[in-house]
Amino acid sequence: MERIYIGLGSNLADPAGQLRSAVAALEQLPQTTLAGVSSFYQSDSLLPGQPRYTNAVVALDSSLAPIELLDALQAIENEQGRERLERWGPRTLDLDILLFGDRLIDEPRLKVPHYQIQERAFVLYPLAELAPQDLRLADGRALSDLLAACPFVGLERIFQP
Repeated sequence: MERIYIGLGSNLADPAGQLRSAVAALEQLPQTTLAGVSSFYQSDSLLPGQPRYTNAVVALDSSLAPIELLDALQAIENEQGRERLERWGPRTLDLDILLFGDRLIDEPRLKVPHYQIQERAFVLYPLAELAPQDLRLADGRALSDLLAACPFVGLERIFQP
């Protein structure tokens, strides 16, 4: 079993409801145990003119292989109406593997740690709620250093589990 952190995001069709449904689906994954759910946060979209996003992070303990998990996450996205029409476009659900144990993964379909984790307050702050205080990413960066360089700006905590 490895500890895996998944980023959740939605800005369409009842975003908080989409995240709750995704958490329920993640609980049903084979060879996987839900280990924690962060608070839900709202943040502005990276692109102007889109609705605000609702984001969270989930901790899983799983023995699934990285690509098996990625396939399962994409199936959950599809079940919840995800359409991939434009990069960073509005979406019913986005599930991203942020960290996968202490693995560095660089495959065509999957990059872990998530390639823009250091720029995403809406990922770092919910991740910090679940991760050990001294967490280091597989590439050696400390979560505390990433948080210090990424201010809590534009985020609003809207729900605590």
